[in-house]
Amino acid sequence: MEPVERAELYAVMSRELLAAENEPLTLQRIVDQAVQVVPGCDWAGVSLRTAESPAEPAASTDEVTHRADELQKLLREGPCYESAVESETHIIRDTRDDRRWPEWSARVADLGIRSVLSVQLIGSSGELLGALNLYAGTTDAFSRDDLDEALLFAAHAGGALGVSRQVTGLREALRSRHLIGVAQGMLIQRYGLTLDQSFSVLSRHSQESNTKLRDVAAQIVEGGRLLDQPDELSPAPDPAPDPV
Repeated sequence: MEPVERAELYAVMSRELLAAENEPLTLQRIVDQAVQVVPGCDWAGVSLRTAESPAEPAASTDEVTHRADELQKLLREGPCYESAVESETHIIRDTRDDRRWPEWSARVADLGIRSVLSVQLIGSSGELLGALNLYAGTTDAFSRDDLDEALLFAAHAGGALGVSRQVTGLREALRSRHLIGVAQGMLIQRYGLTLDQSFSVLSRHSQESNTKLRDVAAQIVEGGRLLDQPDELSPAPDPAPDPV
């Protein structure tokens, strides 16, 4: 691919990723684009680092890829698992001959996967997000140039994923603030509280029920759960004055 063509392609892909409305859609576009841009790649998947797993399958182009990624999580071995844990790039030229991850390689070979390339996904702030897994149905499918292309694409995809998470976080923060504000308004109207008192009521209930403030507000706004409990919602009494 000529440099100008590559630049135009990446510009188009960047616009597509930035236009994605949420993280799942961003991830799906990443795996779909990977198949288009990396020569030799037949299928692609993304596994993310989460609190539950260092390699949680998050997106795939097909069912075979999803099964291969799930096997890495289940067996706790495989090139993607290592890339997501150790931030390294791994390549398998023939899954029938691989000795590093013998059980996983043998099982994905039975699925028709013969070559694998796993590269790390690094976020816009430099954090390790997970790994991009590229699969092929032929042996020795990825050349040195293909590896370079995969690394370039992974850098592009990781940055886009990091931005997507930041945008999602901002949207969630705005929604939380809106919910809390609406809940305060409902309490003020229902019980004649002041603005500060309404927030104090929400905060106290959040602490006593060990529930996030946003969730307490949602219970009021979306379910009206607390509106029939005026005693519980009454603000804490002002402290008694010091004796003279």
